[in-house]
Amino acid sequence: MLTANSYLTAVVFGSSILSIFIYALENDLKQIQYQDALCVVRTYIGYASCALLNFSFLLQALYRYIIVVYPSRLFWQSARCQMLAICLTWIFSFVCPFEFLFNGEIIYNSDNQMCVLPLQLSFSVIYYLSCAYVIPIVLLMFIYFKLVKYVKGMSNRVTSVNTLSRARRELKMVRRLVILVTIVIAICFPYTIFTLMSFFNHAPKYLFRIAFMFVGTSLLSVIIVLFQFTDPLKASVITRIKPKPNIVATIIV
Repeated sequence: MLTANSYLTAVVFGSSILSIFIYALENDLKQIQYQDALCVVRTYIGYASCALLNFSFLLQALYRYIIVVYPSRLFWQSARCQMLAICLTWIFSFVCPFEFLFNGEIIYNSDNQMCVLPLQLSFSVIYYLSCAYVIPIVLLMFIYFKLVKYVKGMSNRVTSVNTLSRARRELKMVRRLVILVTIVIAICFPYTIFTLMSFFNHAPKYLFRIAFMFVGTSLLSVIIVLFQFTDPLKASVITRIKPKPNIVATIIV
């Protein structure tokens, strides 16, 4: 369920990015500078879904931590609890941009042909970056290091082979999430540089076009890596692409 949530948020985020690119390309081809009625809405969904994607990774890490550290607390592992956590992250992610949405801070940038929250040293920029990036990524890394420490402690204690094997398997899954987040951070590093440059009014003129290209590449990498790390889905797709040949038994009389 949590993996499906990550795929869903990636689709929502990708759709919003694609719609922003199409709108900008259409205006470029027509050589006009025009803000349509949905310009702010597209950007709002993009900001919300970006935060949602990062929180979906955090939920996966938290779930695997609970499985290892608190295996007897079945309610926390139940589908009902997972659905509640997913709903809370969706609500938080879509409420988070309200701070600058209703203040009218999302404006149309004619150079980049898109509605954006201007990158500058302001409370709104720091607030959004904290909510969408810093909080979920820092918490995910914290969970990872706590889980590493716990599994090492299990190795030093008398622990059943099955329990230790399961803990190491869940640690491997969290490590994959950390690798995934590291890839996202690495690809989106230019966007971080542009953000810091904007604090000193040194950002390039078409920074949002460049930044969104890296964000799109990052999202594509996320989908590919998620597919690679989701063994059941990968096995299902491979089976559909390469079905097993029918084996006809020959009976010799």
